[in-house]
Amino acid sequence: MTEYRWLWPSALAADPAGPLSARRSMRDWVVDTLCFLLGFGFTAAATIDLLQPNPGMTQQWVGTPVWLVVADGVLSAIAGIALWWRRRLLTPLAFYLLLLAFFSVASGITLLIVVFTGAVHRRFRWVAMFVMAVVAANAVFAYLRPGTGAGFWSTFGWGTVMVVMACLWGMLVRARRQLINSWRERAERAEAEQQLRVAQARVLERTRIAREMHDVLAHRISLLSLHAGALEFRPDAPAAEIAGAAAIVRESAHQALQDLRAVIGVLREGQSEENRPPERPQPTLSALPALADESRSAGIRVRLNMATEPDTVPLVTGRAAYRIIQESLTNARKHAPAAAVSVAVGGAPGKGLTIEIRNPLAVTVPAMPIPGTGMGLIGLTERASLAGGRLSHGIDGDEFVVTAWLPWTE
Repeated sequence: MTEYRWLWPSALAADPAGPLSARRSMRDWVVDTLCFLLGFGFTAAATIDLLQPNPGMTQQWVGTPVWLVVADGVLSAIAGIALWWRRRLLTPLAFYLLLLAFFSVASGITLLIVVFTGAVHRRFRWVAMFVMAVVAANAVFAYLRPGTGAGFWSTFGWGTVMVVMACLWGMLVRARRQLINSWRERAERAEAEQQLRVAQARVLERTRIAREMHDVLAHRISLLSLHAGALEFRPDAPAAEIAGAAAIVRESAHQALQDLRAVIGVLREGQSEENRPPERPQPTLSALPALADESRSAGIRVRLNMATEPDTVPLVTGRAAYRIIQESLTNARKHAPAAAVSVAVGGAPGKGLTIEIRNPLAVTVPAMPIPGTGMGLIGLTERASLAGGRLSHGIDGDEFVVTAWLPWTE
């Protein structure tokens, strides 16, 4: 297939109908063949007719010198052949036809095709200057070669009307192509934005799940570590105590596996919203007594002071508060396993929910400390911020304190 190897940079950059293709498409082959047949065919037919003693379609130019008819035919034939490459040679071809327009009859259809092509592939300024130049050349042609039985104004008027009609038709095609291109770009942009939103939603969902995995599994596994450690360091404990600790280990492991299975189920790819199983209800402040009992069963002394009714706290605030307390208890088990932890929760609608977790600093480092990621407090701060609250932590005397405030609307 013919390639457009010599694209003019200025024409390519200024093409309002979009960049020219590197290769001819099937549509281009059909259009180019039709334009070539019209332009070159009219040139050949007009030249042969003018050379006849009694011309038919060109009879209004009877008496034209033979040398002028032959010259007009040869020069117009060159322009007709050049129509095959009119897209890449548009500017030189337009200038060449402008010179022929002063005296040529045989290049009329070729000139109209170039005007149309220019209106499609060039900016308005280029098209306007070219059309005005063609109209001026048409005025000279009407003065030099007025048709027999037709005056200057008739010849000039018909020529101008045809040029303007070709220009308007080309501008209409250009506007339609621009509109289609804008629709296509808008659809592609909307699709890209939708894909970006989907990707962002996936990242946010996975981040939320990772946070839940950290909070839940860290709590469960820390309990497992404490009970397993007790069994390891007290092999001579009574059988009932060993059986109770083993039962707690088994139950904690079972719950950890359930939590892990739920998280992995959500992370599976290709699972639609309709087929995704419903998530389990997230714990709120109502589950704090059970959380404290779990910690006490692991040997952690927890003092829970609830100064507000858990059921009156909004669900979002209650879930965030539960996770903050859960992670704080997990950290206390990791870094100060023998210390007593006090948890105080209070507040009222309109004033907010306040949380304070205190535990003495560890005097000795555990022989086998529970490993951690070191991101727990950072995650707590982010969780409180996402809930619209704030969280602070630090050492107060000989205690480590975590303080949080969460909004509680009326």
